[in-house]
Amino acid sequence: VVLMGLLHLGAVYALSLVPRAQILTLLWAYFCFLMTALGVTAGAHRLWSHRSYKAKLPLRIFLAAANSMAFQNDIYEWSRDHRVHHKYSETDADPHNARRGFFFSHIGWLFVRKHRDVIEKGRKLDFTDLLDDPVVRFQRKYYKSSVVLMCFVIPTFVPWYLWGESLWNAYFLASILRYTISLNVTWLVNSAAHMYGNRPYDKYINPRQNTLVSLGAIGEGFHNYHHTFPFDYSASELGLKFNPTTWFIDFMFWLGLVTDRKQAPKEMIQARKERTGDGSA
Repeated sequence: VVLMGLLHLGAVYALSLVPRAQILTLLWAYFCFLMTALGVTAGAHRLWSHRSYKAKLPLRIFLAAANSMAFQNDIYEWSRDHRVHHKYSETDADPHNARRGFFFSHIGWLFVRKHRDVIEKGRKLDFTDLLDDPVVRFQRKYYKSSVVLMCFVIPTFVPWYLWGESLWNAYFLASILRYTISLNVTWLVNSAAHMYGNRPYDKYINPRQNTLVSLGAIGEGFHNYHHTFPFDYSASELGLKFNPTTWFIDFMFWLGLVTDRKQAPKEMIQARKERTGDGSA
């Protein structure tokens, strides 16, 4: 509680530094935010949690480094909790059960011990595939040092060394503010996207389609779709949707670094809409 409180106070203070920072520093902070987000969305979430596509070694190394920049637990722990979340969504076995309220599902779940159901039922799931990946094992072994380097040292060092930004500005903007914002946009997927929005694919589950969350979390807010078709690499219906994570994966596919992208067939999607959707799309 104390550390999260200090982190958010630091982020509020960092906002006062924005007018005094160089434009390159602000652009660098945003670039670090995008890299941070991809480490979660394309990496821990769509690749390792759901196995919705396959990635070759260079891309997996990049995503693991980006995931360390995100500092949201290592890939194994993040993916483990996320699989339990999907398997037991909105029950006591869900690590961030939205039925316990917005605050709990957003950040409160990090302040308390896990419910015993999370631990007991989580033990029944198989996570051996995660540790079969040497990249996941390496990141888990050296997680603390990789977080210090990727989340704090590199974001601070680059603006200071390359274009003479003050270490103070670089640290608070590219590290503290960027990290705090990235945490909250991820948490909004657990909170807001489970409470506010429509349910065109399955009206019998809590997760919703939330455009604002998708804007912040680079494509992760199409949550009713994702919980209905969790195996789909795009986590949304393809088309003119704002989904930078999908665009990134498609670009990596074009480069030959991604294979076996899994998608829900259009016929399956339409049939599910007609059978269980709320009629909003």
